Amino acid sequence: MLSLKYLIVSLADAYSMVLFVYVIMSWLPTDRGILADIYRILGKVCDPYLNLFKKLIPPLGGMVDVTPIIALLVLQFGVRLVIGLF
Repeated sequence: MLSLKYLIVSLADAYSMVLFVYVIMSWLPTDRGILADIYRILGKVCDPYLNLFKKLIPPLGGMVDVTPIIALLVLQFGVRLVIGLF
């Protein structure tokens, strides 16, 4: 059972890192080249999860998008809650 908990936490941490890299890359100019390809792949992995929160939380002031922060918090607290139930 311990290894299952470790696997779940490790997967959540890895996905959190992918989300973080995706958000940081959104600040970079990624029009073409390998960065654009990486950004596009990360978008296919991250956008379905982030879109869940974008439907609920509008951008603050029209510019600031806090959904990645909320999404990371929900992911981390949700995994810790599930692990605590085992």
